[in-house]
Amino acid sequence: MKILAAMSGGVDSAVAAARAVEAGHDVVGVHLALSRMPGTLRTGSRGCCTIEDSMDAQRAANIIGIPYYVWDFSDRFKEDVVDDFIAEYTAGRTPNPCMRCNEKIKFAALLDKAIALGFDAVATGHYATLVNDAAGNPELHRASAWAKDQSYVLGVLTSEQLRYCYFPLGETPSKALVRAEAEERGLGVANKPDSHDICFIPDGDTRGWLADKVGEKTGEIIDTDGAVVGEHQGAHSYTVGQRRGLSLGRPAPDGRPRFVLEVRPVSNTVVVGPVEALAIGEIAGGRYSWAGEPQADANEWFDCEVQIRAHADPVAARARLAPIDPNAEVYRVGATTEFVVVPNEPLTGVAPGQTAVIYVGTRVMGQFTIDRTVSAYAGDSHTAEAEAVSA
Repeated sequence: MKILAAMSGGVDSAVAAARAVEAGHDVVGVHLALSRMPGTLRTGSRGCCTIEDSMDAQRAANIIGIPYYVWDFSDRFKEDVVDDFIAEYTAGRTPNPCMRCNEKIKFAALLDKAIALGFDAVATGHYATLVNDAAGNPELHRASAWAKDQSYVLGVLTSEQLRYCYFPLGETPSKALVRAEAEERGLGVANKPDSHDICFIPDGDTRGWLADKVGEKTGEIIDTDGAVVGEHQGAHSYTVGQRRGLSLGRPAPDGRPRFVLEVRPVSNTVVVGPVEALAIGEIAGGRYSWAGEPQADANEWFDCEVQIRAHADPVAARARLAPIDPNAEVYRVGATTEFVVVPNEPLTGVAPGQTAVIYVGTRVMGQFTIDRTVSAYAGDSHTAEAEAVSA
């Protein structure tokens, strides 16, 4: 096959490209330039897709012996990831920019260009596996090493996109083996630390970065009874589950710490309460997709597991598709059905804007962006909803 290897400059993508060559494929390496302005992406172990990473990818491609190119996707990245991140926070949601980057950049813009140029597949260093069902339809499954499994961040991929994906590392038992292999191949990135944090916030100060982009506007911090207990400098700076940095002027009657339960951007208020009130008994969202063939009879409840963060443990649950209340302003224009998930045990720290990925066994069934949550706390019956956004 003719394969385009997406090379981030890290050890995983370098070994994935090398394995593709070793498997007999015709491989070309490509690095995605996501910013035209030096200093706007995080460097070293904390970021990805910087000039530094581009040079690391170049050296790896030279050692592997494959052609190498840099593609400028900075405009798409700003529009689909950075601007989306700002819009989501402004609307009171907690977005996952890495999910959006995979959805819009790495497996949409990149894949579309690769197909147009005649490539048969795009290879990446993600730890996940692909399996074809009896009819030849692709299914996305967890990697063999659950500790390194990255199927969650790939949950946004559609059946058509999966047909063009190639994950050479999916069956590798551990990251240590990948690093050892890179060392044996003479790849200089063998011991390069993994990237983490948000790549387009150079200093890691998300609160300050957002304040610079959208400004600061003081507002009230209230408890679940509506009593004012403090003041904030900008609702966008808070996220559900946050405890530190609240600076509450009025302590709770029982003296216990309080946590952010909800962010309401329209009224510019932040709702706080006891840790128990973070328990969520239902999540739902109208922006969903299936990773492969849809679940049969999805309008009926089916058993599954739900995962709400990349490194969170999956939780046993029931899920189904249900009609959306036409009067629910929370949803984007055009949504008529929503994914509804009821976990067997309450979830904690859930916020609108996060991505919920649905699993049946090891298979990724699909995903949705959480638009609303329903509290499982006996002393609180509120439903947290993101602000309405038109398509």
